[in-house]
Amino acid sequence: MEVKIESSWKALLQDEFDKEYFAKLTDFVRNEYRLKSIFPPASLIFNAFDQCPFDNVKVIILGQDPYHGDSQAHGLCFSVNDGIAFPPSLLNIFKEINRDLGLQLPVSGNLIRWANQGVLLLNATLTVEAHVAGSHQGHGWETFTDAVIQKIAANKEHLVFMLWGSYAQKKAEFIDAKRHLILKSVHPSPLSAYRGFIGNNHFSLANKYLIDNGLKAINW
Repeated sequence: MEVKIESSWKALLQDEFDKEYFAKLTDFVRNEYRLKSIFPPASLIFNAFDQCPFDNVKVIILGQDPYHGDSQAHGLCFSVNDGIAFPPSLLNIFKEINRDLGLQLPVSGNLIRWANQGVLLLNATLTVEAHVAGSHQGHGWETFTDAVIQKIAANKEHLVFMLWGSYAQKKAEFIDAKRHLILKSVHPSPLSAYRGFIGNNHFSLANKYLIDNGLKAINW
């Protein structure tokens, strides 16, 4: 199947695109966009990959679903478009960066600046119906993104995986902890952020690991 995605990812993932489950997923997603309001815009479904080519990946942050509010989602987990108010989880991420690294809260919640430095901001499900959380779960996206995680972990070394919340932490089974750094904590949502996300030091730990392995730190 022909998928419009950044070339290095296309080479890595073509075997997934050719599988039967992906054809069924594509049919489902196309029909959803035709009949309903779906986020992100169709041209941005693979934005996380387009903004962070495979060869550049250093850090992987895993989310679950795109934001389902108007004008929020643009294909990068936890990120929102310029000019959009910070969702609660993103605000808590910025609060931890402030506490951990002393960096001031940014003006924009658009995390393309991270993606362009090698942070893959990957949602487990890449599309969602407007205002219906979790509506595209169970249709094949998780099979695809699990394969992405496995292929990244197998084909690179010295990556940092930030796994926040029980859903993301389950993905650790795909990752060799001897080759990569796996950072786990509770989710940054308001329900759990003050039970271990705030104070997890993940951003300084990630940068130390990258530097220790001869890689450039992320400007969070």
